[in-house]
Amino acid sequence: MEVARTRDALRAAGHRWREAGEKIAFVPTMGNLHAGHLSLVTAAAAEAPRVVVSIFVNPLQFAPGEDFDTYPRTLDADLEALSGIGVDVVFAPAVAEMYPTGPDPATRVRMTGLSDILCGRSRPGHFDGVTTVVAKLFNIVQPDSAIFGEKDYQQLAIIRRMVADLCFPVTVIGHPTQREADGLAMSSRNQYLTADERLLAPELHRTLEAAAAAVSASPEAEIAGRIVAIQQAAMDNLARFGFEPEYVEIRDAGTLAVPGEESRQLVILAAGRLGAARLIDNLRVDLI
Repeated sequence: MEVARTRDALRAAGHRWREAGEKIAFVPTMGNLHAGHLSLVTAAAAEAPRVVVSIFVNPLQFAPGEDFDTYPRTLDADLEALSGIGVDVVFAPAVAEMYPTGPDPATRVRMTGLSDILCGRSRPGHFDGVTTVVAKLFNIVQPDSAIFGEKDYQQLAIIRRMVADLCFPVTVIGHPTQREADGLAMSSRNQYLTADERLLAPELHRTLEAAAAAVSASPEAEIAGRIVAIQQAAMDNLARFGFEPEYVEIRDAGTLAVPGEESRQLVILAAGRLGAARLIDNLRVDLI
């Protein structure tokens, strides 16, 4: 497994593979890898004979006052975890390598609409940082496919739309959320939880399950009218368990728009703070 610190080193490896007719699958991460990340790598290895994993804590997607400076950086442990599971190159650039003109680049990728709802409301500018760095990584890695976790459902939808809008020749693949035994979605930020908060954290997933059951039990003609009440009940439940809920919203799974009468595939998305940790999760509901 090679570790590339520069764009040129990674491009040289990619050039060799493409000359040999080999496809490339890509897994972008911010490091501090857990079993959820490693499942993305396994999925990538099933997609293509060559796998690239990036480890880069992207400053553009952190707002002032967020945890950029304290975000866990565990490169040595990450490299050990990736060794022997099919990764060909780990791209671990410095900030100056990714942003050679400075950490506040004049050129950014901005998506309207999808970036301004849900998490975009409470984290203005966050998705601009995500789309900018992913576009740069796609240009550097030039993958045939890229694997993203479905836990960040809105992010996945935004990247798919960016790829379509900008005509990137990349197949974006969503991979199911990996969970702890008690249902908590795996996340690097789970380590911010205290022992007591960790016991409460699975209530986020349980709340989504209860909301999904309420949607499924509603008569088809009443679902639209019931959405607001189901969302509010979920918010109230999270607050009872010590969360500071940001939102619980039921959306069309394909467009993230408010569901219409024709919506048959829904997704319930939630975000909230529990102590120092900001947790997100989602659950799909397919109407028969």
